[in-house]
Amino acid sequence: MKKLLIVDDEPHILQLISKYASYEGYDVNCASNGVEALKMCAQKSYDLIVMDIMMPELDGFATSREIRKTSDTPILLLSAKGEESDRINGFEAGADDYVVKPFSPKELMLRIAAIIKRNENIPPQSSSDIFKIGSFVADPVSRIVKIDDERITLSRKEYDLLFYMIKNVGIALTRDMLICEVWGYDFDGDDRTLDTHIKLLRRSLGKYGTLITTLRGVGYRFESEIR
Repeated sequence: MKKLLIVDDEPHILQLISKYASYEGYDVNCASNGVEALKMCAQKSYDLIVMDIMMPELDGFATSREIRKTSDTPILLLSAKGEESDRINGFEAGADDYVVKPFSPKELMLRIAAIIKRNENIPPQSSSDIFKIGSFVADPVSRIVKIDDERITLSRKEYDLLFYMIKNVGIALTRDMLICEVWGYDFDGDDRTLDTHIKLLRRSLGKYGTLITTLRGVGYRFESEIR
């Protein structure tokens, strides 16, 4: 049985998500704030954490950063705000996905299932998959990315996105394809999640961010040479 930790200071949200998650067969634990969530994470491992951003004592951003210091457990953030700056803050804090309130409980359950499934089925890579161009080196086995011999730190989802694009270097990848392969689901409106991660990934890659080409009306392509 998959274990979920639901973190929210609103009792009715905790009750709503717990009800649907339990119905779907998950083992559900609940916390009302970030401090309580960290204590529970230290005592027990979870398959996914669903967490609100605006909470007393310790908000979702800070809690996510603390969790990421010791764990790769997938994190899905909930927020009443949908601005790009909030999504960027969430992804930079280590979140895997971001859902804006009010949300559809059924859609939330689909996202939870997709994230867990994706996390369990990351395909193994071989050393021959190492990608090099100029001073940029990406090794999918060790999940190490270097530029000018300096290691670049990416979020887990940035790694997944980068290595999927490298695996399909030179190929036009539609938005739907990237969302389905990297996030494991396909819902209307998720273009914002993809675009935000592309923006963060380009920024992380610095001068090599131009390797990611935008294909207007289609999606993106990872180039095999610098242009």
